[in-house]
Amino acid sequence: MRVTQSMLSSSMMKHLSNSYDRLGKMQDQMSSQKKVTRPSDDPVVAMKGMTYRRNLMEVEQYKRNFSEAYNWAENSDAALDQATSALQRVRELTVQASNGTYESDQRQAIAKEVKQLKEHLVQIANTKFGDKYLFNGTDTLNAPVTESGQLTSDPPNGNPVKLELSKGVYVQVNADPTKVFSAGLFEGLDNLIGTLNGEETGKEIGDFLGDLDGFIKSITNERASMGARLNRIELMEQRVMEQEIIATKVMSENEDVDMEKLIIEMTTQESVHRAALSVGARIIQPTLMDFLR
Repeated sequence: MRVTQSMLSSSMMKHLSNSYDRLGKMQDQMSSQKKVTRPSDDPVVAMKGMTYRRNLMEVEQYKRNFSEAYNWAENSDAALDQATSALQRVRELTVQASNGTYESDQRQAIAKEVKQLKEHLVQIANTKFGDKYLFNGTDTLNAPVTESGQLTSDPPNGNPVKLELSKGVYVQVNADPTKVFSAGLFEGLDNLIGTLNGEETGKEIGDFLGDLDGFIKSITNERASMGARLNRIELMEQRVMEQEIIATKVMSENEDVDMEKLIIEMTTQESVHRAALSVGARIIQPTLMDFLR
């Protein structure tokens, strides 16, 4: 087959163009530090990258959910700790008032303090985290207790607030309001205050001690349940953190370039390209213009 000058020139230009393409692709990889800058560069890498990136985004969302879960659990536990202290103080005052040597004015003074403690418990029951009430189940936008100590719904909203902390795993993050701030709590405190003020309630002062012990026990048991859930949340968080490390590593191995290898390949390609230019210059025959210079 006869090889003409135009065929040599055409072939040379084709190979030089391919060489420029390879250099351009390597330069893009160098600047972006990614194996592909568009799906057409490597569809397999691009498809895997979409999957790995979606998995990493899910893990990052779970991490945000853990922050929300800790806020719910820790704020609820702190509020219940204050409620326990208030009820224990009410119990101490009830023991004092049940002493037969106390006169009516002394019991009335105790009644005033118990009333203040009741109002404090109402504030605790209406504790908010951000714009959400902690002790009204899933009805987080409405206060569970009125200022006078009446429940806004009877029985209280006991629907658990659950957050997804791992794929398909939902964990309750709130305290059960039916076990900590029931109607019996505030009604019992009102009756205690009435008895201390000398009103006829059908119960002696000492009879309220059993009720108070029951209220304190209910809150303590719910705090224990929340502590168990919090321990589980901490273990799940450790697992999600490990998943994030693995997902980041896998995504990096799929998408990121090996800089050392790329530098060597780019240096080699530059040498090949210069050699191609030199050979091409020799292949093109001299023209009359070359001699007229």
